[in-house]
Amino acid sequence: MLVHCTAACSQPSDEATPAPVESANAPAADAALNADTKLVMAFGDSLYAGYGVKQDESFPAQLEKALSDKGLKVSVHNAGVSGDTTAAGLQRLAFALDGLPRKPDLVILGLGGNDMLRGINPDQTLSNMEAMLKELQKRDIDVVMTGMIAAPNLGRDYASRFNPIFTQLAEKYDAELYPFFLDGVITDPKLMLPDGVHPNPQGIAKTVSGISSLVADELKG
Repeated sequence: MLVHCTAACSQPSDEATPAPVESANAPAADAALNADTKLVMAFGDSLYAGYGVKQDESFPAQLEKALSDKGLKVSVHNAGVSGDTTAAGLQRLAFALDGLPRKPDLVILGLGGNDMLRGINPDQTLSNMEAMLKELQKRDIDVVMTGMIAAPNLGRDYASRFNPIFTQLAEKYDAELYPFFLDGVITDPKLMLPDGVHPNPQGIAKTVSGISSLVADELKG
């Protein structure tokens, strides 16, 4: 499935959007955190942070509810920052991990979309993503990755270098992979915000319905 380029594809990134507090849902979640509660850190860009939606409609918040509905006691920590590239994510990963109340049981890693929108060299994206996976591996933290697909206007050469990054790294670092975060969402205007780049609450719910079983299985395993 390919990303359908809208007028918003021409914007370099969503960096102009003020970044949310990194742990926007953390106070309530951390207060309820105990030994039998699984701790998940959702580490990504605006798709995780909740751009254009209420915090209780964001990806981490909706995922936490979906996992709870599956019978899991879990706290999903929102560590999404709008505008983040993989380079920016790499710079703050250790800080974000060290700021948690304890080592997370799982990190959901979703970066690369802003690299793609900016046309950043895929070799840099690969290098930054690999460095983050090495850091998580060093800390013995399990990972679920959510992938991204290059917009058609970037051309076949760029796509041929960018698109395989996530599968290659998931295989190399034994991480679970949800291949495309916006699968079944970006092609449906009813599930997208007017900018054509970010999902609305219904779009986020569709993504959560696709990824929640994968995350649940990883936490149970």
